[in-house]
Amino acid sequence: MNAKGFIFDLDGTIVDNMPHHIRAFDIFLERHGLPALTCEMRARIDGKRNRDIFPLIFGRALGDEDIRRFADEKERLYRELSRGRLTPHRGFVTLLDAIDTYGLPVALATSAPAENVEHTLAELGLRDRLRAVMRSDLVPQGKPHPDVFLGAARLLGVPAPECVAFEDAPMGVVAAKAAGMTCIALTTNFSVDALHAHDAVPHYAVADFEEYLAGPGAWLRPTAR
Repeated sequence: MNAKGFIFDLDGTIVDNMPHHIRAFDIFLERHGLPALTCEMRARIDGKRNRDIFPLIFGRALGDEDIRRFADEKERLYRELSRGRLTPHRGFVTLLDAIDTYGLPVALATSAPAENVEHTLAELGLRDRLRAVMRSDLVPQGKPHPDVFLGAARLLGVPAPECVAFEDAPMGVVAAKAAGMTCIALTTNFSVDALHAHDAVPHYAVADFEEYLAGPGAWLRPTAR
């Protein structure tokens, strides 16, 4: 399964940061007298843009100003909670090194706001290695629509069907497949059964990037050349 471009979701995919997002939401929801997130609600909101998430959480339509205020509050909590505590998922840097060896382009396709992207990449020490970033707030529709993945492919100058996309959330898997990309799901936050329960059926599912390099990505390993 060779590819000409690699596109990665950020939160929960390349970085083990979802516990910090969940804790930030717990604090936010308690402050606003809202019920805690269930697994079902997480499957509905993970991977989506804040403008799409907060009306679902509050159960009603919200104005732009309220959405900005709520999003700023929750994302500040995330950045505070995650500072000094972020690490990439196992094998990600090894995969980046292998991709670089082949001279293949890499981009992020994320629903994270700009401040979070900057914070998370800086914490990981990967800001200089992941410069091509397409955010969902820069395209007409967020995940599960394919816009952000198609935008990332355009950044790379690679046709979407020749890209491999990595995701961890049901909405992201649906978006990547709708873009026509080969989709690799990391089961870091949702099991294969949980993905399938939300009509998110990736082409491959792996526990981490080392498993990807041992399986569908084995062509990238030095011994495969």
